[in-house]
Amino acid sequence: MSGPLLWDVDTQVDFVHATGKLPVPGAEDAVPAMAQLVEWARERGVTHLATADDHELTDPEISDEPDYETTFPPHCLRGTPGCAKIAETAQRDPLPLSLTPYPPGLVPGLVRDRRELLVLKKTYSAFSNPNVEPLLAALDPDEVLVFGVATDVCNHAAIMSLLARGRTVAFVEDAARGLSDDRVAAALEQWRAGGVRFTTSDEVVAGAR
Repeated sequence: MSGPLLWDVDTQVDFVHATGKLPVPGAEDAVPAMAQLVEWARERGVTHLATADDHELTDPEISDEPDYETTFPPHCLRGTPGCAKIAETAQRDPLPLSLTPYPPGLVPGLVRDRRELLVLKKTYSAFSNPNVEPLLAALDPDEVLVFGVATDVCNHAAIMSLLARGRTVAFVEDAARGLSDDRVAAALEQWRAGGVRFTTSDEVVAGAR
């Protein structure tokens, strides 16, 4: 593909809504910017790749005594309301990609005419899903526009993984929120050093670079 890819990180009820199981501070304030990006992608025919936690209680990340660094309380449990994407970023007819690997040679044909992709995962990184590597190769975007939650956890994992694969990355600051101010500051510094472009939802919609 030529053009951008919109990479939506975990904009799920449990993370975004204040009443969720693991709310990210201030995430609700970012919802209008998140919604603007998704609507822009839909109108422009830009592929909207959304990642989503798809947990079970037996997953290693889930703990009743979480340290909030490698383990967290139960959240985004499969089949619960908190696992769903928020209404403002919900996809209309996504192609779901579970952890069951497709033969890599089939992936380009699967995604060729799809503009909504839903990548399920059980860890911070979308690249723990074996279908993401061939998916990214098939899409081959000019730039990956990353937004969502949490900046210092799953956004960080996505951006560092994309940079490690030589991808051009932009971070949409107003459409994201983090858990720890210190960790967010460290992540942003690392991204800047890696060449990440910082932008806003208004700039994306206006086509500014």
